[in-house]
Amino acid sequence: MSVKPRKGGLFDRLFGRGEKPAEQELESRQEEAAAPPSDEPLQPAEGKQAEAAAEPAPAEVSVEPQPEQMHEAARRSEAVTEPGAAQPEEEPRPKTSWFQRLKAGLTKTSSKLSEGITSVFAKRKLDESTLDELEDLLIQADLGLDTAARITDALRKGRYDKGISPEEVRAVLAAEIEKILAPVAKPLEIDPNAKPHVILTVGVNGTGKTTTIGKLAAKYVRAGKKVMLVAGDTFRAAAIDQLKVWGERTGATVVARDVGADAAGLAYDAYMQARKEGYDVVLIDTAGRLQNKQALMDELAKIIRVLRKIDRSAPHDSLLVLDATTGQNALDQVEVFRKQADVSGLVMTKLDGTAKGGILVAIAAKYGLPVHAVGVGEGVDDLQSFDAGEFARAIALD
Repeated sequence: MSVKPRKGGLFDRLFGRGEKPAEQELESRQEEAAAPPSDEPLQPAEGKQAEAAAEPAPAEVSVEPQPEQMHEAARRSEAVTEPGAAQPEEEPRPKTSWFQRLKAGLTKTSSKLSEGITSVFAKRKLDESTLDELEDLLIQADLGLDTAARITDALRKGRYDKGISPEEVRAVLAAEIEKILAPVAKPLEIDPNAKPHVILTVGVNGTGKTTTIGKLAAKYVRAGKKVMLVAGDTFRAAAIDQLKVWGERTGATVVARDVGADAAGLAYDAYMQARKEGYDVVLIDTAGRLQNKQALMDELAKIIRVLRKIDRSAPHDSLLVLDATTGQNALDQVEVFRKQADVSGLVMTKLDGTAKGGILVAIAAKYGLPVHAVGVGEGVDDLQSFDAGEFARAIALD
């Protein structure tokens, strides 16, 4: 059995040539400094329609508009060598395809599986003993109980008590993984009728929410859309500053307040402004929060509640950003956030730094949530739309 690569479905290359953001993602904070959110409803900022809510209006939003020509920042990101300038000591590395980067990023996961399968099936028939060993191997690779059972059942049919090579086992593994992932591999679509289309990003500390927002902003700006970034992680000055850097680099408008400001009020006012000024996309950052901290989860629910005072369908997408290195803990995060934040889709980052890449398969098998994108690095073009066939080949085949 073989798996054919699928074409299409990838994000267009974003902008630049993979340069890293000016700041590394910093998602840790002092949670005890976070006061429980107020349950008071929010009011639109001065100048907004008074009938939207009955409560006093929150403080005025601090807006930092970026250059009107939104493509200019993308063009500036391309390195240009002036005549007579010093040449680099090393020749530029040849460009690699997205699949090559994905496969390189999943090397730890695929090597673990490949070596284990070779060890189990070298010169052995397919019997209950080998199937049990394979099942244990797949579970240890974070593929999950259901996926492990599905793969061993597929091997058992028609091949039981017969010789089978490690290559054949990996081919079956790839085929079954693709079958699990294909239904959830869905691009993140912007609804032109929801103007603006509001995307809320949520997740625990350190998953890469702010960086993911920046990379998505780059994609949408290059597509000619008017984009607003909302610095909703009001607990950390570094997160606010980082989003401002992304705004400068992409040409997106950044809306922010001082550290400690009410995140829900900020989201409300930013959304009202975006509607008035004709933005196409609004990307809202939020503070990292542990899934077992109820007060912080209540604050997240408040952000969603005030957005729905403006549009009952908002946010139009709630993206849960997951860190692949957390392994099985990612399952717990999905369980909690999908209830508290109406999670509509997933983005998985840091697949290049772990042997636990199989957790994405376990999540897909258990929850069936759309997987919009995966990340295998810090460069702008290292976040791409999710393709089930490519992922299956990269994780299971040499």
